[in-house]
Amino acid sequence: MTDTDRLNTPNVTNPQLEDRYATNNGVKIHYMAGGSGPLVVFIHGFPDFWYSWRHQIDGLLATHSVAAMDTRGFNLSDAPRGVENYSMEHLVGDVAAVILNEARESATIVGHDWGGATAWAFAQANPSLTERLIIVNVPHPAAMSTEMKRPGSSQLGAFAYTHDFRQEGSERAMNADALAEFLARDDTSRDRYAEAFKRSDVEAMMNYYRQNPPDRAHDTSPRPITAPVLQFHGLDDPVLLADSLDGTWHHLAQTWTLVTIPRAGHWPHHDQPDLVTNTMRQWLSQPIPTLEPVERPDSPLSGCCGGSGGA
Repeated sequence: MTDTDRLNTPNVTNPQLEDRYATNNGVKIHYMAGGSGPLVVFIHGFPDFWYSWRHQIDGLLATHSVAAMDTRGFNLSDAPRGVENYSMEHLVGDVAAVILNEARESATIVGHDWGGATAWAFAQANPSLTERLIIVNVPHPAAMSTEMKRPGSSQLGAFAYTHDFRQEGSERAMNADALAEFLARDDTSRDRYAEAFKRSDVEAMMNYYRQNPPDRAHDTSPRPITAPVLQFHGLDDPVLLADSLDGTWHHLAQTWTLVTIPRAGHWPHHDQPDLVTNTMRQWLSQPIPTLEPVERPDSPLSGCCGGSGGA
Protein backbone atom coordinates (compact mmCIF):
# COMPACT_ATOMS: atom_id res chain seq x y z
CA MET A 1 0.00 0.00 0.00
CA THR A 2 1.38 3.42 -0.97
CA ASP A 3 1.46 6.53 1.22
CA THR A 4 -1.21 8.04 -1.03
CA ASP A 5 -3.47 5.03 -0.42
CA ARG A 6 -3.05 5.48 3.30
CA LEU A 7 -3.91 9.17 3.22
CA ASN A 8 -6.98 8.52 1.09
CA THR A 9 -8.28 5.64 3.20
CA PRO A 10 -10.51 6.78 6.06
CA ASN A 11 -10.10 4.76 9.23
CA VAL A 12 -13.36 5.43 11.07
CA THR A 13 -12.61 4.93 14.75
CA ASN A 14 -13.35 5.89 18.29
CA PRO A 15 -12.97 9.71 18.21
CA GLN A 16 -10.40 9.46 21.01
CA LEU A 17 -8.07 7.49 18.74
CA GLU A 18 -5.77 8.64 15.96
CA ASP A 19 -3.73 6.92 13.26
CA ARG A 20 0.00 6.72 13.87
CA TYR A 21 2.90 4.94 12.20
CA ALA A 22 6.10 3.48 13.57
CA THR A 23 8.97 2.28 11.40
CA ASN A 24 11.06 -0.86 11.89
CA ASN A 25 13.95 -1.13 9.42
CA GLY A 26 11.93 0.58 6.72
CA VAL A 27 8.66 -1.30 7.37
CA LYS A 28 5.81 1.01 8.38
CA ILE A 29 3.57 -0.30 11.13
CA HIS A 30 0.19 1.35 11.54
CA TYR A 31 -1.47 1.60 14.93
CA MET A 32 -4.33 3.43 16.58
CA ALA A 33 -3.36 5.47 19.62
CA GLY A 34 -5.10 7.54 22.27
CA GLY A 35 -5.68 8.10 25.95
CA SER A 36 -3.22 9.04 28.67
CA GLY A 37 -1.41 7.19 31.41
CA PRO A 38 0.63 3.97 31.28
CA LEU A 39 0.97 2.55 27.78
CA VAL A 40 -0.82 -0.65 26.72
CA VAL A 41 0.19 -2.12 23.34
CA PHE A 42 -2.35 -4.46 21.71
CA ILE A 43 -1.24 -7.08 19.15
CA HIS A 44 -3.90 -8.96 17.15
CA GLY A 45 -3.74 -12.38 15.54
CA PHE A 46 -5.02 -14.05 12.35
CA PRO A 47 -7.32 -13.08 10.73
CA ASP A 48 -7.73 -9.72 12.39
CA PHE A 49 -6.51 -6.14 12.71
CA TRP A 50 -6.33 -3.50 15.45
CA TYR A 51 -10.15 -3.37 15.65
CA SER A 52 -10.10 -6.76 17.39
CA TRP A 53 -9.47 -4.92 20.65
CA ARG A 54 -12.25 -2.33 20.36
CA HIS A 55 -14.03 -3.42 23.54
CA GLN A 56 -10.85 -3.49 25.61
CA ILE A 57 -9.68 -0.14 24.20
CA ASP A 58 -12.97 1.50 25.19
CA GLY A 59 -12.59 0.08 28.69
CA LEU A 60 -9.02 1.28 29.21
CA LEU A 61 -8.93 4.71 27.57
CA ALA A 62 -9.99 6.48 30.77
CA THR A 63 -6.92 5.26 32.65
CA HIS A 64 -4.31 4.27 30.06
CA SER A 65 -2.68 5.20 26.80
CA VAL A 66 -3.34 2.58 24.15
CA ALA A 67 -1.54 1.62 20.96
CA ALA A 68 -3.45 -1.02 18.96
CA MET A 69 -1.30 -2.35 16.13
CA ASP A 70 -1.98 -3.59 12.65
CA THR A 71 0.74 -6.21 12.42
CA ARG A 72 2.75 -6.35 9.21
CA GLY A 73 0.67 -7.50 6.27
CA PHE A 74 -2.65 -6.45 7.82
CA ASN A 75 -4.84 -3.43 7.09
CA LEU A 76 -2.72 -0.25 6.88
CA SER A 77 0.68 -1.70 7.82
CA ASP A 78 3.30 -2.54 5.20
CA ALA A 79 3.47 -6.08 3.80
CA PRO A 80 7.09 -6.65 2.80
CA ARG A 81 7.75 -9.35 0.20
CA GLY A 82 9.55 -12.51 1.27
CA VAL A 83 8.69 -15.10 3.89
CA GLU A 84 11.83 -14.21 5.84
CA ASN A 85 10.29 -10.83 6.69
CA TYR A 86 7.75 -12.56 8.96
CA SER A 87 10.18 -14.16 11.38
CA MET A 88 9.47 -13.68 15.07
CA GLU A 89 12.52 -11.43 15.32
CA HIS A 90 10.88 -8.93 12.94
CA LEU A 91 7.47 -9.18 14.64
CA VAL A 92 9.07 -8.46 18.01
CA GLY A 93 10.95 -5.54 16.48
CA ASP A 94 7.68 -4.03 15.25
CA VAL A 95 6.35 -3.94 18.82
CA ALA A 96 9.53 -2.31 20.06
CA ALA A 97 9.22 0.29 17.29
CA VAL A 98 5.73 1.25 18.49
CA ILE A 99 6.93 1.70 22.08
CA LEU A 100 9.85 3.80 20.84
CA ASN A 101 7.54 5.87 18.64
CA GLU A 102 5.39 6.57 21.70
CA ALA A 103 8.52 7.73 23.56
CA ARG A 104 7.96 5.26 26.38
CA GLU A 105 10.45 3.25 28.38
CA SER A 106 8.12 0.26 28.79
CA ALA A 107 4.55 -0.91 28.22
CA THR A 108 2.00 -3.54 29.07
CA ILE A 109 1.96 -5.94 26.11
CA VAL A 110 -1.33 -7.61 25.16
CA GLY A 111 -1.52 -10.30 22.50
CA HIS A 112 -3.92 -12.82 20.97
CA ASP A 113 -3.17 -15.69 18.58
CA TRP A 114 -0.07 -14.69 16.55
CA GLY A 115 -0.10 -11.50 18.59
CA GLY A 116 0.08 -13.65 21.72
CA ALA A 117 3.02 -15.62 20.36
CA THR A 118 4.70 -12.31 19.55
CA ALA A 119 3.92 -10.99 23.05
CA TRP A 120 5.52 -14.03 24.73
CA ALA A 121 8.61 -13.64 22.51
CA PHE A 122 8.75 -9.88 23.09
CA ALA A 123 8.64 -10.25 26.88
CA GLN A 124 11.36 -12.87 26.77
CA ALA A 125 13.64 -10.82 24.50
CA ASN A 126 12.89 -7.39 26.00
CA PRO A 127 12.25 -7.70 29.74
CA SER A 128 13.14 -4.05 30.39
CA LEU A 129 10.48 -2.90 27.90
CA THR A 130 7.78 -5.22 29.29
CA GLU A 131 6.05 -3.82 32.34
CA ARG A 132 3.25 -6.40 32.33
CA LEU A 133 2.09 -9.12 29.95
CA ILE A 134 -1.49 -10.06 29.03
CA ILE A 135 -2.01 -13.15 26.87
CA VAL A 136 -5.28 -14.21 25.24
CA ASN A 137 -5.60 -17.87 24.15
CA VAL A 138 -1.96 -18.62 23.45
CA PRO A 139 -0.16 -21.05 25.74
CA HIS A 140 3.48 -20.31 26.46
CA PRO A 141 5.38 -21.76 23.46
CA ALA A 142 7.61 -23.97 25.60
CA ALA A 143 4.67 -25.33 27.59
CA MET A 144 2.83 -25.99 24.33
CA SER A 145 5.87 -27.77 22.90
CA THR A 146 6.02 -30.00 25.96
CA GLU A 147 2.31 -30.80 25.61
CA MET A 148 2.71 -31.69 21.91
CA LYS A 149 5.36 -34.26 22.85
CA ARG A 150 3.19 -35.87 25.54
CA PRO A 151 1.85 -39.30 24.53
CA GLY A 152 -1.85 -39.06 23.81
CA SER A 153 -1.86 -35.28 23.45
CA SER A 154 -4.34 -33.76 21.01
CA GLN A 155 -2.46 -30.48 20.56
CA LEU A 156 -0.32 -31.53 17.62
CA GLY A 157 -3.38 -32.80 15.75
CA ALA A 158 -5.20 -29.52 16.46
CA PHE A 159 -2.50 -27.78 14.42
CA ALA A 160 -3.09 -29.92 11.30
CA TYR A 161 -4.71 -27.01 9.44
CA THR A 162 -1.46 -25.05 9.56
CA HIS A 163 0.11 -27.57 7.14
CA ASP A 164 -2.32 -26.36 4.47
CA PHE A 165 -1.61 -22.71 5.31
CA ARG A 166 2.12 -23.26 4.74
CA GLN A 167 1.66 -24.62 1.22
CA GLU A 168 2.59 -22.44 -1.73
CA GLY A 169 -0.46 -20.62 -3.07
CA SER A 170 -2.61 -21.28 0.02
CA GLU A 171 -3.59 -17.60 0.00
CA ARG A 172 -5.55 -18.15 -3.22
CA ALA A 173 -8.17 -20.10 -1.27
CA MET A 174 -9.00 -17.06 0.87
CA ASN A 175 -10.68 -13.74 0.23
CA ALA A 176 -11.54 -10.67 2.25
CA ASP A 177 -15.29 -11.22 2.40
CA ALA A 178 -14.96 -14.82 3.56
CA LEU A 179 -12.48 -13.86 6.28
CA ALA A 180 -14.79 -11.06 7.41
CA GLU A 181 -17.77 -13.40 7.51
CA PHE A 182 -15.79 -15.87 9.60
CA LEU A 183 -14.84 -13.28 12.21
CA ALA A 184 -17.72 -10.80 12.32
CA ARG A 185 -20.30 -10.72 15.10
CA ASP A 186 -22.67 -8.19 13.49
CA ASP A 187 -23.14 -6.15 10.31
CA THR A 188 -20.96 -3.29 11.53
CA SER A 189 -18.00 -5.49 12.37
CA ARG A 190 -18.46 -7.45 9.12
CA ASP A 191 -18.12 -4.25 7.10
CA ARG A 192 -15.10 -3.13 9.11
CA TYR A 193 -13.36 -6.46 8.71
CA ALA A 194 -14.11 -6.71 5.00
CA GLU A 195 -12.72 -3.21 4.46
CA ALA A 196 -9.55 -4.00 6.40
CA PHE A 197 -8.95 -7.38 4.80
CA LYS A 198 -9.30 -5.92 1.31
CA ARG A 199 -6.40 -3.64 2.22
CA SER A 200 -4.42 -6.55 3.65
CA ASP A 201 -2.06 -9.02 1.99
CA VAL A 202 -3.25 -12.62 2.38
CA GLU A 203 0.11 -14.00 1.23
CA ALA A 204 1.70 -12.08 4.10
CA MET A 205 -0.83 -13.63 6.49
CA MET A 206 0.24 -17.12 5.37
CA ASN A 207 3.90 -16.16 5.76
CA TYR A 208 3.43 -16.06 9.53
CA TYR A 209 2.74 -19.80 9.38
CA ARG A 210 5.43 -20.54 6.80
CA GLN A 211 8.16 -18.78 8.74
CA ASN A 212 7.05 -19.78 12.27
CA PRO A 213 5.39 -23.22 12.09
CA PRO A 214 3.48 -23.62 15.35
CA ASP A 215 3.91 -27.40 15.28
CA ARG A 216 7.69 -27.18 15.08
CA ALA A 217 9.48 -28.03 18.32
CA HIS A 218 10.21 -24.91 20.36
CA ASP A 219 13.12 -24.21 22.66
CA THR A 220 11.95 -25.82 25.90
CA SER A 221 14.38 -23.88 28.09
CA PRO A 222 13.73 -20.22 27.27
CA ARG A 223 14.61 -17.32 29.52
CA PRO A 224 11.86 -16.99 32.16
CA ILE A 225 9.36 -14.16 31.74
CA THR A 226 10.10 -11.56 34.42
CA ALA A 227 6.91 -9.49 34.05
CA PRO A 228 3.69 -10.40 35.86
CA VAL A 229 1.36 -12.28 33.53
CA LEU A 230 -2.42 -12.21 33.16
CA GLN A 231 -3.57 -15.00 30.88
CA PHE A 232 -7.06 -15.64 29.51
CA HIS A 233 -8.07 -18.90 27.90
CA GLY A 234 -11.42 -19.69 26.30
CA LEU A 235 -12.04 -23.34 27.08
CA ASP A 236 -13.89 -24.00 23.82
CA ASP A 237 -10.87 -23.15 21.67
CA PRO A 238 -10.48 -26.05 19.19
CA VAL A 239 -6.98 -25.03 18.07
CA LEU A 240 -5.01 -23.94 21.15
CA LEU A 241 -6.06 -26.44 23.77
CA ALA A 242 -6.25 -25.76 27.48
CA ASP A 243 -4.05 -28.81 28.20
CA SER A 244 -1.13 -26.78 26.82
CA LEU A 245 -1.36 -24.43 29.80
CA ASP A 246 0.08 -27.12 32.05
CA GLY A 247 3.57 -26.32 33.28
CA THR A 248 3.46 -22.64 32.34
CA TRP A 249 4.78 -21.77 35.80
CA HIS A 250 8.13 -23.33 34.86
CA HIS A 251 8.69 -20.43 32.44
CA LEU A 252 7.64 -17.51 34.63
CA ALA A 253 9.62 -15.61 37.27
CA GLN A 254 6.74 -13.39 38.44
CA THR A 255 3.10 -13.89 39.32
CA TRP A 256 0.72 -15.66 36.94
CA THR A 257 -3.01 -14.91 36.97
CA LEU A 258 -4.90 -17.45 34.86
CA VAL A 259 -8.55 -16.85 33.91
CA THR A 260 -10.19 -19.77 32.15
CA ILE A 261 -13.48 -18.88 30.47
CA PRO A 262 -16.26 -21.39 29.76
CA ARG A 263 -18.47 -20.62 26.76
CA ALA A 264 -15.62 -18.82 25.04
CA GLY A 265 -13.63 -20.05 22.06
CA HIS A 266 -10.47 -18.83 20.38
CA TRP A 267 -11.56 -15.18 20.65
CA PRO A 268 -12.64 -14.76 24.31
CA HIS A 269 -12.17 -10.98 24.05
CA HIS A 270 -15.01 -11.13 21.48
CA ASP A 271 -17.06 -13.91 23.09
CA GLN A 272 -16.98 -12.50 26.63
CA PRO A 273 -15.81 -8.90 26.11
CA ASP A 274 -17.03 -7.43 29.40
CA LEU A 275 -15.41 -10.17 31.46
CA VAL A 276 -12.10 -9.81 29.64
CA THR A 277 -12.13 -6.00 29.72
CA ASN A 278 -13.13 -5.69 33.37
CA THR A 279 -10.57 -8.26 34.45
CA MET A 280 -7.84 -6.46 32.51
CA ARG A 281 -8.81 -3.14 34.05
CA GLN A 282 -8.87 -4.51 37.59
CA TRP A 283 -5.56 -6.36 37.17
CA LEU A 284 -3.84 -3.31 35.71
CA SER A 285 -5.04 -1.18 38.63
CA GLN A 286 -3.07 -3.32 41.10
CA PRO A 287 0.59 -2.56 41.87
CA ILE A 288 3.16 -4.94 40.44
CA PRO A 289 3.88 -7.51 43.16
CA THR A 290 7.17 -7.29 44.99
CA LEU A 291 8.64 -10.72 45.55
CA GLU A 292 10.80 -10.72 48.67
CA PRO A 293 13.73 -13.10 49.04
CA VAL A 294 12.89 -16.08 51.21
CA GLU A 295 15.22 -18.16 53.37
CA ARG A 296 14.15 -21.75 53.04
CA PRO A 297 15.10 -24.45 55.58
CA ASP A 298 17.55 -27.08 54.45
CA SER A 299 15.18 -29.91 55.32
CA PRO A 300 11.68 -30.03 53.81
CA LEU A 301 10.40 -31.10 57.25
CA SER A 302 12.22 -28.48 59.30
CA GLY A 303 9.78 -26.35 61.26
CA CYS A 304 6.93 -28.60 60.15
CA CYS A 305 4.28 -30.44 62.00
CA GLY A 306 4.23 -28.63 65.35
CA GLY A 307 7.86 -28.70 66.38
CA SER A 308 10.93 -30.92 66.41
CA GLY A 309 9.38 -33.87 68.19
CA GLY A 310 8.45 -36.91 66.19
CA ALA A 311 5.00 -38.34 65.96
